[in-house]
Amino acid sequence: TLMVTDSKPIIPRRGLVVGNYCHDVLHRDGETVAETLGGAASFISVILDALSLPFHTVSKVGPNFAYTADTSNHPPLIIPTSQTTLFHAHFGSGHPDRLLNRVRSCDSIQPTDLPDQQPRFGFGLAVGVGGEILPETVEKMLSICDHVFVDIQALIRRFDNINGRVSHVALRESGFFHLLPRVAFLKASADEAVFIDVEEVRKLCCVVVTHGKDGCEVFCPNGAFKVAPFVAD
Repeated sequence: TLMVTDSKPIIPRRGLVVGNYCHDVLHRDGETVAETLGGAASFISVILDALSLPFHTVSKVGPNFAYTADTSNHPPLIIPTSQTTLFHAHFGSGHPDRLLNRVRSCDSIQPTDLPDQQPRFGFGLAVGVGGEILPETVEKMLSICDHVFVDIQALIRRFDNINGRVSHVALRESGFFHLLPRVAFLKASADEAVFIDVEEVRKLCCVVVTHGKDGCEVFCPNGAFKVAPFVAD
């Protein structure tokens, strides 16, 4: 759809989605119950396609990637010397929270993997899940996008060297903190928000804290408000 202003068509500006596709294996009480396409970039691509928003995706996988057909509209970069990022998620009656392990990880997304866009991208989404987004990659996004939205899990996740168990570090210790004044929105779940000082960070950029079925809160330098949940298909 084109917008018309003073009889001149305005072509919608493209977005940039950065984050690796993954293989997700779900376990319940020790039994494998599902194997699915994972990675926030894959979920977000579906939504942006449904909204008819044109965008470019930068995602890396290995030759063993199992969901080529599902990502044909936004194909990943295949790295011959790497393997697709693999997560095992464990659910069970003995532990109410999900336990997440990164079993394998694909290569990081480098600044040189991002396209140089003229004119600039209208928006960029940094949505890594497996430690694949580097500070210098976010910095490149900031230089080629008008507005950059960052999912905090791309910044603060850390992975045990033995079993890959996912943990978190404080945002100040992540190596990304100095970039926040140039970020438009930082998104965190309620569980992840404990790793940032919301009152401090909201002075640098807008912070969106999600509460699942209860909607979300938005904290900006000059105020805050709540967004109620809504029925969705």
